[in-house]
Amino acid sequence: MTDARLLGSATPLAERYDLALVDLDGVAYRGHEPIEGAAAGLAGARAAGMRLVFVTNNASREPESVAGQLTSLDIPTEPGDVLTAAQACAALLATRLQPGAKVLVVGGAGLVTAVRQQGFEVVTSADDRPEAVAQGFSPELAWPQLAEAAYAVAGGAWFVASNLDKSLPTARGFAPGNGALVGAVQAATGVVPDSAGKPASTMYEIAVERHGAREALVVGDRLDTDLAGARSGGFAGLHVLTGVSTARDDVLAPPALRPHYIAADLGGLLVPHPEPVPAAEGWWTCGDAAARVAGGRLELGGAAPQGVDLVRVACAAAWAAVDAGADLDETSVPDLRVTPEDAAGVGAGR
Repeated sequence: MTDARLLGSATPLAERYDLALVDLDGVAYRGHEPIEGAAAGLAGARAAGMRLVFVTNNASREPESVAGQLTSLDIPTEPGDVLTAAQACAALLATRLQPGAKVLVVGGAGLVTAVRQQGFEVVTSADDRPEAVAQGFSPELAWPQLAEAAYAVAGGAWFVASNLDKSLPTARGFAPGNGALVGAVQAATGVVPDSAGKPASTMYEIAVERHGAREALVVGDRLDTDLAGARSGGFAGLHVLTGVSTARDDVLAPPALRPHYIAADLGGLLVPHPEPVPAAEGWWTCGDAAARVAGGRLELGGAAPQGVDLVRVACAAAWAAVDAGADLDETSVPDLRVTPEDAAGVGAGR
């Protein structure tokens, strides 16, 4: 995956790829609420023979808790099908620390468990002289824990973050994520942490090694984490439009953040994905949609005024122009909407 363009697939993605590395918040659910079409899309993918591994930057929860939530949302899941940033963080710590090393954990139960299972001693105070600070998200995190982290990092402890997501989607909107909380410690100490979570491809590589795969597909809602990790790790990435990043973000994405496929939701696993193709006079077409960049502005055409095919072809036209050195007026890129019919899979693979 070296060229930053959209791919096409004449067969459903669930048949082309044998392992899906699926993000959680904004993909399988939103906060504690289900996302319409998610359970059906994942069930259909499994029925087609695709193995699912849920890979999340959330380090606060145990895999058992995540699996239980997914199962309650009609997505049957075993704890072994969940890989968290906490587990990746503990694996990163093991690359430099010896078993038994003291680690100050700032985060939830999931990170505490993962660090202990890796063979380290968990401490809660900088006075314990930890060799490292592992910070992950927890909704209960408060100033005293952040202060202990700052004291330890300022004293020379290795600073490792489970992830650097600045925000996370909830049922009420977007709330501060681990990256925002890590930023407080970074601001106090001037130390930039190493990160185990996405956009690093570490978790994807761990999941593929653990479960085995002929060809894996990353599925996520954030370009700056999920899809950036796919690009950096050499995996194909599907962007579903149910979370943080929008279709407009796709069109304006730099090469390192671009998805390989785009779908309204997880139903996109069950349909073919047409590849945009160049046409006359600078136009690109995909299904009934068309787009081109002329005079630095994105122009949309064809018989499809909205939908996934229009998003795809807008991306193809914009990316081709920008990669060829042309300027693109961002004000010419509209908010590209996906209709309920697209979300149900109609028109997602014409």
